[in-house]
Amino acid sequence: MIRRALITGAAGFIGSHLVDRLLADGWEVTGLDNFDPFYAPAIKWRNIHDQLGRERYSLVQADLRDGDALAARLSGDYDVVVHLAARAGVRPSIEQPLLYQDVNVRGTHVLLELCRRWQVPQFVFASSSSVYGVNPSVPWREADAELLPISPYASTKLSGELLGHVYSRLFGIRFVGLRFFTVYGPRQRPDLAIHKFARLMLAGRPIPFYGNGRARRDYTFVEDTVAGIVAAMAYTATPYEIINLGNDNAVSLSELVGELEDVLGVPARLEHLPDQPGDVPQTWASLDKARRLLGYAPRTTLHAGLCTFASWLATTPPLEATPWTTTGTRAVAELRA
Repeated sequence: MIRRALITGAAGFIGSHLVDRLLADGWEVTGLDNFDPFYAPAIKWRNIHDQLGRERYSLVQADLRDGDALAARLSGDYDVVVHLAARAGVRPSIEQPLLYQDVNVRGTHVLLELCRRWQVPQFVFASSSSVYGVNPSVPWREADAELLPISPYASTKLSGELLGHVYSRLFGIRFVGLRFFTVYGPRQRPDLAIHKFARLMLAGRPIPFYGNGRARRDYTFVEDTVAGIVAAMAYTATPYEIINLGNDNAVSLSELVGELEDVLGVPARLEHLPDQPGDVPQTWASLDKARRLLGYAPRTTLHAGLCTFASWLATTPPLEATPWTTTGTRAVAELRA
């Protein structure tokens, strides 16, 4: 029996990797993306270039908030919806909090309501480690009762988790919220630290180095994150769960820069800057629940993951190159025909 999935944010970093995995596993996949210009849409078209035209893949370009368009263009015949689409970024959310609320909360609500009408049994939601806020008790556990987000972005992700609880409780949709911890790897968004640092270092330019270098992050390789998402898609034991997907290993900013210097073979020039509003001093995931419920076991060390990322970077055109824009425009025209 063919399994059918709707993936929102399907042309993005994590979404495109997930689609690759599902197609390889024999799923029929519908990808939804609005190709928001938060970063160059040409990058997203490049992400999915090899997927376009695949027999079991279809792409719909639409805004998540437009419920009428989604209802008209999506079949609703899905075994699972994986909701990865969101307005991303902690710092930009401070400048545009109402936009983040509209896209991330109202958009999630629109999608959940459609899933209720379609009677979709399983909904997997991309949440974020940022919901933990400034929590000195590490590693962070899903049972931590006091969640005090310190950015609009983080608050929207917590709101999405709570909306999921409502729809699970009232309408019988199984909801699995996955709190991602600093995912990296090939196709990573260009605004995120590892990608940004690597490009600047290879160009001989200084990298923005916020604070004293002691801020720590739980870096998680994208293939490990995708394995966790696939396991969550198959989870059926309980109607509602929130689960960390991290690496259970907090790495300081200084350590990360040292690893990048080693992998790229170039020194880093640091532009020292003050700590940024909305940034938390550390993230660190407890994986006890993920191991128990999903059999989740991240396999990729930071060094190995950075080596894979560096190999991808070496064969990927610079960000300003736009040969994929034409491909994307043609693909949209074909989809609309």
